Order: sequence, then C-alpha cells, then structure tokens
Amino acid sequence: MAETQNEARRIGEVIRRARVLQRRSQKDVASALGYHQSKVSRLESGRGTDDVRMLREVAQALNIPLHHLGLAAAPNTSTSELEAEDMHRRTLLAAGVAALAVPTSPAATHHNLIRVLLPGTSPTATGQVLDIKGLRDRTRAVRHLFCTCDYTELERTLPGLIADLRQAAGGSSGTAEASGLLATAYQTSVSLLLKRADQGNAWLAAGRAMAEAERSGDPVVLAASVRVHAHVLIREKHTPQAVNIIRHTADQLTGAYDQRSPRYLAAVGLLLLRGATAASRNGDRDTTEDFLTEAREVARYVAFDRPDAWANFSPTNVALHQVSAAVSFGDAGIALEAARPLMRGHIPVPERRAALWVDAARAYSQQGRLADGYHALRIAESCAAQDIRRPAVRELVADMAARDRRRTLPALHHFSRQLGVPA
Repeated sequence: MAETQNEARRIGEVIRRARVLQRRSQKDVASALGYHQSKVSRLESGRGTDDVRMLREVAQALNIPLHHLGLAAAPNTSTSELEAEDMHRRTLLAAGVAALAVPTSPAATHHNLIRVLLPGTSPTATGQVLDIKGLRDRTRAVRHLFCTCDYTELERTLPGLIADLRQAAGGSSGTAEASGLLATAYQTSVSLLLKRADQGNAWLAAGRAMAEAERSGDPVVLAASVRVHAHVLIREKHTPQAVNIIRHTADQLTGAYDQRSPRYLAAVGLLLLRGATAASRNGDRDTTEDFLTEAREVARYVAFDRPDAWANFSPTNVALHQVSAAVSFGDAGIALEAARPLMRGHIPVPERRAALWVDAARAYSQQGRLADGYHALRIAESCAAQDIRRPAVRELVADMAARDRRRTLPALHHFSRQLGVPA
C-alpha cells in the first residue's frame, strides 16, 4: 500500500511541477486536452494515475518524458502492449486509489479516522464514561474545533469520540440521542475530509451519517446529514443531483418558521445555503437566488453566529454565500461589492472569516488583481492558518503564481513555496 501511494503521489507531483514551471493553470491544461479541470486536479493529487492513456496525453501536453511517469518510452507501442501496460499499472495502483488524497495532518491520525469509518470494524473505545451529557459536550467540542479550523486536533479527537458514540448508540440500549450525536460526529468527519480533499472517504462518512440520522428519527439531524451528503456530491461535480436532494428535503422542512426551534431553523437555513452553493456551481442563477431568498427568510428568525454553536447560521452566513455564489458565476465585481461590508464587520467564526477572504482572493484573481488576491489570502491565513493550507487554497495560490509570469510579486511566490507549492 505504501509503495502504491508513493508512486501515485510521485507521478502527481511530476505533473504539477511541469505545469507550474510552464506557468500554466490546471484549467488551461485541461482545456487543451478536452477535459474538465477536476481531471487534472485529481491527477496532481495522485488519483487516477492508473489511466495510462490520459497520462500519455498529459505527458505530451506538458512535454514530460514518458519514463518520468513510469511509462514505456517506445514511440511505436502497439495497442496490445498499451493494454498490457495499463493492466500492469492498474494491478499496482488500484488497491490504494481511494486512499491517495494527501492529508495535511500526520498519517497516523488520518488512518485512525478512516479506520473508525470502515464497515465491519470495532473501534476501540476511549474508556471514558459514556453518559449522554458527556458525549453531548464532547460532540460540541469537536464542532468547535472545526469552526475554529483546528483540523489537526480535530483529526486526532474524532476517532475516539466516534468509537465511544458507536458503543453508546449500538445495541438495544442505544438511545435516539446517541445516534443523533454519532450522526453529527460523522457529519463533522465529512466536512474535515473534504477540507483534506479526501472525497473517497468523505463518501463513506456521509453514508454513515445518513444511516445514524435515520436511526435517530430527528429531522434536524437528518437535514444536516443531507447537507453534508450534498456537499460531497458538489465536490464530485454532481451538482444537479445535489440540488435535487436538497430541494426535496427542504420542501419537507420549510415553513412555519415562527413556530420552530432555533436548532431546527439553523439546520434548515444551512441546508438552503448548501442548495445555493450547488445551484451556483451548476450555473443556475435563478435557483441560486431562490435558495438564497429562502435562507434570508429563515435568518429573520434565528442567528447562531458563534464558534461554540451547534450550527453556524445567521444573516451574515447568508451574505457570505451570496459572495461565494457570485464568485462561482465569475461575477467578480458583484462578489467584491457584496464582500466589502462583511470585510468591515465582525465575523466571530474563524472558518467563516477565512472563507470570506479566500472568496475575495478568488474574485481578485478573476479580475487579474493578483496583488490584491495575495493580500486577501494573507488575511485569510491570519484568520485560520490551517484552513489556508488545504488543497483547494493551495491550488488557487499555485494558479495565481503561475499567472505572474514576470514574477512581479516575489511575496506571492514566497508564499507559494511556504505552502509547499513551488512557483
């Protein structure tokens, strides 16, 4: 397994370095090959490297010697030989493909988290007392770790909590609340794994979350599980499916807001905001605005805007998603105009503050204002240092550095190297 992962990562790094040295963006390379940008992104992260034909195409586009990608260099390779080579590489790599996303935390803690998600395993409980109040407090604590972007500690803490919650929720003595707390822990795992760009294991956690949410019978927990499931769908470019599942679920929960609990309203509001994200990624302006309008209506009745809240939903969060949607549509000017009052205000949740400035950086980058984009990224780093080191942001920094062909922004290139993305 280690050999498999190392080989795939090496190939991905060779491709990424060749692209960056040529000052080309992932989108540019993907367009030249007739692929979506996500294909190139997956290759550079070490996933999909068992596809020999695509590797050959990328090698040709980026002038990479074939042997650097572990391919035969003979120019007249026959179809049967290509198929044999393809089969050999698949035999070597397929066993570890799902685990090839490179985590930014130590490998051991990442492995421990994945282990408690696997079906059929019996994770070792921590030995702590399993009273429901203690479990509730610990679940709240891991949510706080996520909102404050302490992903390293979160990845270390989650496995033990999940093991204890599985023990508390299992068997005939398990309570509905224990199942709901376990679903919340799985939901947090999904969010963390997506931050780590580990979509494969995020699918696994999302399935676990849905199963426990159904066991709990709590519509609030179910709505949150649907939300994280839709998040994985969005990351895998299945945006129409994400919109459909959110719309179907939200239709069963919306209405009578003045009679609902704050917890219920926060769950509905966050679900609607995820719908806005899915619709904007799908290029659907009308549906995006419909979701945002509904979320604004919910926000009239509730505001959870603290790192220690069960869920972070408020008018501020709605405004943040409006900025993000504008960036997705390429409306950089609209995004920055909507972002300015938020930049001047106070956003108490670090993860949300960082998201604002990363979206601002994307908007500045769309306008070609690389210096302003770099400044926005440094502010985001001051809000949440670990969040800025996730793969999606590192990719943004790499693309910005690649576009600075004359190297007029040495600070940007230095920042890129600090993040492990050589400019």
